[in-house]
Amino acid sequence: MPLPRLLILIVGITLVLGLMLWFIDALRWFYLQISYTSPLLGTVVLLLIVALLGVLLAGVVYYAWMFRGGTTGKSRSQRVVKVPTEKKEAAAETLKAVRQQMDKIQDRVAREALLERSRQIESSLHGRNVRVVVFGTGSSGKTSVINGLLGQMVGQVEPTIGTTQEGQTYHLPLKGLNREILITDTPGILEIGEVGSDRGQMARHLATQADLLLFVVDNDLRQSEYEPLQALAQIGKRSLLVFNKTDLYTDEDRERILTQLRHRVQGLMSSGDVLAIAANPQAAVLPSGDLVVPDPEILPLIRRLAAVLRAEGEDLVADNILMQASALGDDARRILDTQRKRQADRTVEQFQWIGAGAIAVTPIPVVDLLATAAVNAQMVVELGRIYGCELNMERGRELALSLAKTLTSLGIVEGALKLVTTALQLNVATFIIGKAIQGVTAAYLTRIAGKSFIEYFRHDQDWGDGGITEVVQRQFKLNKRDEFVKAFIQDAIERVVHPLTQSESEESEDNNYPPPWTPPVSVMKVPEPLPPNFPEPDDWLEESDSESENW
Repeated sequence: MPLPRLLILIVGITLVLGLMLWFIDALRWFYLQISYTSPLLGTVVLLLIVALLGVLLAGVVYYAWMFRGGTTGKSRSQRVVKVPTEKKEAAAETLKAVRQQMDKIQDRVAREALLERSRQIESSLHGRNVRVVVFGTGSSGKTSVINGLLGQMVGQVEPTIGTTQEGQTYHLPLKGLNREILITDTPGILEIGEVGSDRGQMARHLATQADLLLFVVDNDLRQSEYEPLQALAQIGKRSLLVFNKTDLYTDEDRERILTQLRHRVQGLMSSGDVLAIAANPQAAVLPSGDLVVPDPEILPLIRRLAAVLRAEGEDLVADNILMQASALGDDARRILDTQRKRQADRTVEQFQWIGAGAIAVTPIPVVDLLATAAVNAQMVVELGRIYGCELNMERGRELALSLAKTLTSLGIVEGALKLVTTALQLNVATFIIGKAIQGVTAAYLTRIAGKSFIEYFRHDQDWGDGGITEVVQRQFKLNKRDEFVKAFIQDAIERVVHPLTQSESEESEDNNYPPPWTPPVSVMKVPEPLPPNFPEPDDWLEESDSESENW
C-alpha cells in the first residue's frame, strides 16, 4: 500500500476510535444522570439509544451494499441495454429516411440494390448474431486461426496464397453470451493480379460489415497492412491484432515483434488487443526420429475474444448496425445527388442556348445589360424544383438579380465578353461576329450562373463560408479552361452562329431579288405644276445636309 494512503488510513482509524471513546463516555455520563433519579428510566433510555444506533448502523450497511452492488449493477445493466437500444432506434430512423430517398431514385438497378441492403440491415436489428470476421494478408494463417477456435477442421489449411476464394462463415460456440457467434473467413488482401485484387476487394467489403475484426499477421506490420487496419479503425471497427505462427520464431524474436506490433498500433487499439498465438504449429522431429505435432497455442485469443464479446458484444452489434445504416444513407444520397446533378446540367444547357438564341436574333445595344440577362428566373425555379426546393417566380427573380450583380461587380461579364470575342474571331467570319458575340456571351454567363445555383441548391440553399462571390469565381475558373472553351465555342457555332449565317443569307437573297415586272406605259401623262411654295433644288441639298448633321 502506498505511504500516503497508509497514513490516511491510520489517521482515520485513530479518529474513529477517539470518537467511539468519547461517545461511550458521554453515553455513560448521560445514563448516570438519568438513573440517579430513576434507575428504570435510565435503563430503558440506554436500551433505546443502543437499539437506535443498531438500526442506524444496519441502514448504513444496507444502503452501502445497495450502492456498491445492487444499484451500481442495475445502472450498469441499464446502460448496457439503453445505449444499444438508442443506436438501434437511430438506425431504424435512418432506414426510414433512406427508403424515402429511394423513391426518388430513377435507376431501377441502383434502387433495388439499396433496397436489398436495407432489408439486410433491418433483419440485423432483430437478429441475435455477432459477426466476427477474420481479415489479413494471403496465407497469414486466417483459416488456421478459425480451425483453432472451433477445435476442428472447417477449411483447407494450405501454405499457398489464395486458398480461400470467398467468404466462408461458421458457427463459433462460446458460453456466456446470449447471441450466436458467426465467424467468417475472408480471402487474403494484397494479392497480385486482377483476380487477387477482386478477392481483396471482397475481403474489405466483408470487413466493413463485421461487428468485430480479427486482423491476422505472421510478422511485424508492413505499411500495406497498416493502411487497411487504420482505415477500418477510422470508420469505427473494433479489432484484435493476432500475431500468428509464433512457433517459427525464437522466444526473443517473438517478444521483439510483439512489442513492435503494440507500438505501431498505439491509438488504434489497446496493447491488450495485440495477441501472440500459434494456430497451426509445424511438426517437430525428435532426436529419436519421431514426428511430433505440438498443440495449437490459441488460448490467449479465446480468452480475449470471450472477454470482449461478453463486455462489449451488445454495443459492437448496435454500433455496426448504425454504421451500416449511415453508410446506406450516404450511398443513397450520393446516387440521388448524381441523378439531380445530371438533370440540373441538362437544364442549364437548355436555358443557356435558349437565351443565346433570343439575344442573337434581337441583340441589345449595351453589352453590360447581359449581366441581368445572364440568369433566367425560370431556370432558377427549375433548378430549385430538381433539388426539392419549391420557388415562385418572384423568388427566382430575386436570386437571379443577386447573382447578376455579383457577375457584374466581379468583372466576369467583361471577362466573358473578351473571352468569347477572341474565340469567335478565330473561328467565325468577321461579318457575322457582331451578332454572335452577344448571344454566345449570354450563353456563357448563363452557364456560369446555372452552375453556381447548382452548388447553392446542392448545399441546401447555402452559398457556403465564402458566400456567393467564391462560388461564382470558382465556376468562372472551371469554365474558362482551354479544353472547355474550345468545346463550348464549337457547340456555340453549331447552335448560334450557323443559324445566324443562314438567316443572313436568306435576308441577302430577299434584298437582291428583282422587283416584279410591270408593263410599259403607253400614254405619257403631263406632269402637274409644282406648288408655289415648293423648295428649289438648291434648298433640298441644304435641307438634306442639315438633316444629316442632326442625325
